[in-house]
Amino acid sequence: MAKRMLGVDVGTRRVGVAASDPLGTMAMPVETIEVKGVSGAAQRLVELVVQYEAGVVVVGWPLDMRGREGVAVDRVRKFMGAFEKAMVREGREVEVVRWDERLTTTAAERSLIKADVSRQRRKEAIDQVAACHILQGYMDRLRIEAERG
Repeated sequence: MAKRMLGVDVGTRRVGVAASDPLGTMAMPVETIEVKGVSGAAQRLVELVVQYEAGVVVVGWPLDMRGREGVAVDRVRKFMGAFEKAMVREGREVEVVRWDERLTTTAAERSLIKADVSRQRRKEAIDQVAACHILQGYMDRLRIEAERG
C-alpha cells in the first residue's frame, strides 16, 4: 500500500494541513496549526507526518497570476526550511512537492460558502480546506498521468 500524503497551505498566521485517504484518492482536512513561531509550527507538521505515516508532503507554492513567484514564496521557503531541519533532527525523510496554489483559498472560501458554513467557522476551516484543494489537485494529476500511461 502506498504511503499517505499531506497537503500544506502555509499562511502568515496559520498552516492548514490535509491528509490523503490510505489509497491516495481523496483529501481530508486534518488540522490548522497556529504559527506562534516558525520552528514550533514546523515541528507540529513533522509530528503529523509521523502520525499519518506520510511519504509525500505537497506544499502550496504561492505563484502570482502570471505564474511567477510572489512575495509569499519567501514565507513558504522559510517555513519549509524549518520543516526540513526538524525532519533531519528527527531522523526522518519525506518527499516534498511544490504545487501551484493559485486560487486555492478562493476555491476553499467558495466551497465553504456554498456549504452554508458560518463566517466564524469559515475562518477556522479555510486553511484546512485550502490544503485539501492543494492535495486533491496533486492526487488528481497523479491519477490522470497514471491513466495516460
